[in-house]
Amino acid sequence: MKIVSTAIDKAAISLSLVCAVHCLLLPIALVMLPALAASMVGDQRFHQWMLVAVLPTSLFALTLGCQRHRNITVMAMGVPGLAMLTLAALVGHEWLGDSGEKIAMLLGASLIALGHLRNHALCKQLQCGCAVKGDGGKEAF
Repeated sequence: MKIVSTAIDKAAISLSLVCAVHCLLLPIALVMLPALAASMVGDQRFHQWMLVAVLPTSLFALTLGCQRHRNITVMAMGVPGLAMLTLAALVGHEWLGDSGEKIAMLLGASLIALGHLRNHALCKQLQCGCAVKGDGGKEAF
């Protein structure tokens, strides 16, 4: 289960980065490749689909980390990020406009990633075994 925790943290960080890259690079990509606008990547629903992947993954990993390390900072960073990402994905375009939605998404994704990075740092600091490979060697994160 310890190895699973690190893998879930990595997956959640990766998903957050995908959200951030999507927000930052999609406008440029649409100008260069207008056909992307017709694909799912150019669709507003992309954020909602990413949210379906990010929410359970992050909640699971952050909850495990908070329980294991008894350190609330893991949740204190991740939960506001999840809330911000959820609001931005569901109503951000209507309430915040295009730029506000992007800022909220980037800030939310950053907070989520910071929560997972904090979780991983606690694993290393407390040497709880979360960041150790099955063969006994330290994992490079």
